[in-house]
Amino acid sequence: MNKNKYLQDSNTGLILFAHGSRNAAWRKPFDRLLKDIHRRGERHAVLAFGEFMQPGLAEAAQKLAAAGVTKAVILPLFLGGGLHVRGDLPKLTAAARAASGIKLRVAKAIGEDSGVLNAIAAYGIASMDTLRGD
Repeated sequence: MNKNKYLQDSNTGLILFAHGSRNAAWRKPFDRLLKDIHRRGERHAVLAFGEFMQPGLAEAAQKLAAAGVTKAVILPLFLGGGLHVRGDLPKLTAAARAASGIKLRVAKAIGEDSGVLNAIAAYGIASMDTLRGD
């Protein structure tokens, strides 16, 4: 059993927010991430996209509200906090609040977290092993 108090809080949710793409295959890693979060015990986690894909942020928040969620964190799946995070996301969040009635807080973009950056650095260094023997 997961001991994370938020995973046991039935009125708290998580929205994974990604850019979106016209290429349907682009979303596969995000679907895998969502499945992993569900496997870890968070049943109130959903994906949302800024453009090109569904659901949008307002629709994702409405889905959580329909499940009884009253507050949620939006996790921007961006390496940096550029235009989409600092410009588009605040507007989309305001619209999602209005549409769903739930309290929304936006976390830092994942690329602003040292643990995420450390994992990427480790992956980059490990990937150099593919060159060994060339």
